[in-house]
Amino acid sequence: MQYADRLNNVETSAIRELFKLLGKPGIISFAGGFPDAALFDVEGISLASQAALQSDPGAALQYGATEGYQPLREGIASLMTSKGAPLKAEELIVTTGSQQALDLIGKTMISPGDNVIVEAPTFLATIQCFRLYGANLISAPIDANGVKVDELERLIVEHKPKLVYLIPTFGNPSGGMLTLERRKRVLELAAKHQTLIVEDDPYGDLYFNAAPPPSLLSLSSEVPGSREWLAHCGSLSKVLSPGLRVGWMVAPPALLGKAVMCKQFSDAHTSTFAQATAAQYLASGRMKAALDRVRSTYAKRATLMCSELTAKLGDAVAFAAPHGGMFVWCRLTGANGRITNSDDFAKRAIEKGVAFVPGAPFYATNPDRATFRLSFATSNEEKIVEGVGRLAAALQ
Repeated sequence: MQYADRLNNVETSAIRELFKLLGKPGIISFAGGFPDAALFDVEGISLASQAALQSDPGAALQYGATEGYQPLREGIASLMTSKGAPLKAEELIVTTGSQQALDLIGKTMISPGDNVIVEAPTFLATIQCFRLYGANLISAPIDANGVKVDELERLIVEHKPKLVYLIPTFGNPSGGMLTLERRKRVLELAAKHQTLIVEDDPYGDLYFNAAPPPSLLSLSSEVPGSREWLAHCGSLSKVLSPGLRVGWMVAPPALLGKAVMCKQFSDAHTSTFAQATAAQYLASGRMKAALDRVRSTYAKRATLMCSELTAKLGDAVAFAAPHGGMFVWCRLTGANGRITNSDDFAKRAIEKGVAFVPGAPFYATNPDRATFRLSFATSNEEKIVEGVGRLAAALQ
């Protein structure tokens, strides 16, 4: 068969491919970016699904509006408003996970050859999605405090991108958190250069101690002209359940209208039953307690993983302890002549019974092959201690 030319620019996910190696008995996986299923509020979701069927079964089981189930749109708007981003239901659409929101942005904004700026490193699926639509991806450097704004402005001026994609809060894979000062400067750049900024925020609620700075969406009211150059993608996947596949997209009206049209062509609408369940759950008031439990658990696991890495791998690995999210982003230093290629390190680690994701696939250009991502979200404390011990053994 002769397949579409656009497929020439993409490959299957390196992470999904890695999962094929995880069938080995006894292997400890720090590879996946999944939330811990043991922390799902199963009782609350069950009650919400029952309430959805009892209160309005026709709406929950019938076709629905492409823009989303109205009670859920109102619930999400209320949720975002409570976090400092005043929204009306009509200013957002419900998507099948935030992944679909990114795909809709790709469909509506990117023509083959368009320049798009992403962080280096960034979410692997975004690289694949934007490449599928023919984007020429340009990498903006980051540090533990997020994208380097001076360099970002230089790249915007030089390349005049169609859009800039950022994960400001607890980035995947970096775990980095954009500072308040940098957030405001990013919004100033959006307004100054009239460049669309796409804020992806699936991890913002997973903070450990102090809450992160307000989202770009929340701050946009303080920077005149920035709101019309900002799209925001949110999700319930990491804080409630990825199986519901409920996300949302906030964007300027014209872009939102184009996204609705494209969504009509792809799935007509996100599952109405999932949306009705999510709406009932948000209305139940159980989210705070569920989030508190997740935050507390992830904080303990992150702290333990970082202390074990320091104790057992020492100066062979450099990392910044995350303040939230699900990941520790590491770099092999080569100290004392040790290995510096994370692909080779990953193979050794699998032989020792532990898995992680090498860093190269997270770079759109010029990959740093010394980097790798560890997820602490799904491993209990015993597995973290044992798994990091196996990583140390793989370094020998």
